[in-house]
Amino acid sequence: MVLWEILLCTLIALLFGGLYLLGMFRRWRPGEPPLDKGIIPWLGYALDFRRDTSRFLKKMQRKHGDIFTVLIGGYYFTFVLDPSCFGAIVKESRSKLDFRTFASKLVLQVFGYKPIEANHSIIHASSTKHLMGDGLTVMTQATMENFKKLMLFNLSSGEENRVWQEDSLFQYCYNIVFRAGYLALYGTQPHQGADNKEKANEQDRIHSNQVFHEFRKYDRLFPRLAFAVLPPKDKIEAERLKRLFWSVLSVKKSWQKDNISGWISDQNQLLAENGVPEYMRDRFMFMLLWASQGNTGPTAFWLLLYLMKHEQAMKAVKDEVDKVSRENAQEAKPGSPLINVTRDMLNQTPVLDSALEETLRLVAAPILIRAVLEDISLKTSSGTEYTLRKGDRVALFPHLSVQMNPEIHPEPHEFKYDRFINPDGTKKYFYKNGKRLKYFNMPWGAGVSICPGRFFASAEIKMFVFLMLSLYDLELMSWHVSEVSWEPWGEPSCTPALGLHYSITGSLPTNLFSA
Repeated sequence: MVLWEILLCTLIALLFGGLYLLGMFRRWRPGEPPLDKGIIPWLGYALDFRRDTSRFLKKMQRKHGDIFTVLIGGYYFTFVLDPSCFGAIVKESRSKLDFRTFASKLVLQVFGYKPIEANHSIIHASSTKHLMGDGLTVMTQATMENFKKLMLFNLSSGEENRVWQEDSLFQYCYNIVFRAGYLALYGTQPHQGADNKEKANEQDRIHSNQVFHEFRKYDRLFPRLAFAVLPPKDKIEAERLKRLFWSVLSVKKSWQKDNISGWISDQNQLLAENGVPEYMRDRFMFMLLWASQGNTGPTAFWLLLYLMKHEQAMKAVKDEVDKVSRENAQEAKPGSPLINVTRDMLNQTPVLDSALEETLRLVAAPILIRAVLEDISLKTSSGTEYTLRKGDRVALFPHLSVQMNPEIHPEPHEFKYDRFINPDGTKKYFYKNGKRLKYFNMPWGAGVSICPGRFFASAEIKMFVFLMLSLYDLELMSWHVSEVSWEPWGEPSCTPALGLHYSITGSLPTNLFSA
């Protein structure tokens, strides 16, 4: 009898422990944000959140207001959609709100890399040195050389070579921008003497194209991998791709290349000095590749598409590009040297800057997440004060609360290329309820977790668009907005297929990549 009582008590304890882990016993406390656990234990609203993040959050906002707590995959997330609270959250000390806890679990899950305590400082120091200031000038020139290698490698002249060609706009933009950035960061094929240079360049073109196509396979799996909802077959493929990139980007292979960026070599050295084994550094290199090149190509696509769909915007940006080229003796003309877009030239383009900022406002949708390490209070713009509970996560979704907010950006769904500049080209300020906002567009995140490579990424995108508008006549085959759907940052799904016509101006290449 005693044995049965022990077994029964054990089963009851296990049952209640399981229910606790599933979140069944969570109760709202006075002073906390509204709590909504959904109807599915543990999962909560995970499926709705994954299916359409923006729509789900709009629904919760209508139901609960600007701050609410929901259960998503075993974790309680407090979403803060009041922009006036953003400063307090992104500036809060790490002892209370920590983004590294969540980030560490994510990078281990999707890249197989186990972060060390010094990772954040290593990435920040290296990015400050090589992706900003004088270091960014060096990286911009290296990227420019690789754009030339990919876009201008088969020169010809004469009107007979002005042949219209057709390609997928998304594929072309992503392919070229990814490969130029990859070669600039991770190095190029070594060669000895001028005779072998073109052979090495051709090997770079072949290799970078192969890397891109494998990367796209992983890129398509990434969202479901991050949410841990991959089916078994895709899990196997994700593991294959991880191992492939650990090998392709391995430390041993990197030292066989020329022109490795200081951003890559310095971080490898600093990790080694901190005791990180070589196999784990290989995985870190894969993480850097995704972080640096996963969004630049898609953003270049959206920017070029918006310009091609808005005649006035295209004219304004094209006029600025032509003006900067003339003033810097870099006009693309038959018989003239190859155009060389410098960092100094990119600093003379306020209209292009605004068009890029507007593109990012429309398509970039990062979620900023912090782990709540101790109970903290948060006051809203209305004066209401809430307590955030220790053990929860607090999340910001600026795309909904800031970037698409009509009180901040009138007609938020419209592309307005000059939204971020005044008529004289100076930067514009933004307000809500009469108060000037610090956070009015947050495509790169904010605070200690802001993207450290944002200046390099912007330079890549602007350089590509600068070249496209300088060298090619562009024409969209067909595009019906009513037939388009996409996820922010992502690839459009549209019918009929999106395409690109381009003819080559002057003495420029005709052998571009086919779809």
